[in-house]
Amino acid sequence: MSPLPAREQAKLLERLRKICLALPDTTEKLSHGEATFFHNKRSFLNMDTYHHGEDRFSAWVAAPLGAQDTLVRSDPERFFVPPYVGYRGWVGARLDRDSDWDEIACLVADAHALVGRKR
Repeated sequence: MSPLPAREQAKLLERLRKICLALPDTTEKLSHGEATFFHNKRSFLNMDTYHHGEDRFSAWVAAPLGAQDTLVRSDPERFFVPPYVGYRGWVGARLDRDSDWDEIACLVADAHALVGRKR
């Protein structure tokens, strides 16, 4: 799949940004050249916009135990195990395919709550 046009990428990122920044105590910063969202000082969502030559425009989202396996098995066209953070249970969600934005919003809210819990 060829990369989305820059205008479409910007629209998708802005839609996701609105979801993330609507949550309390959330900030956005660049990390490793990508938009990253933090709850207090812990990241809960990293963007992957064709980074390092990947063929997808996606978000890597913190996920509770078992969610990664369930999502990847149920819909491997939209969900995947992301590099670097996949071993911690994070899930990759493709945004360059038909996305269920209600589902994405739930994943984001769960990720935000997960990193906000006391360790």
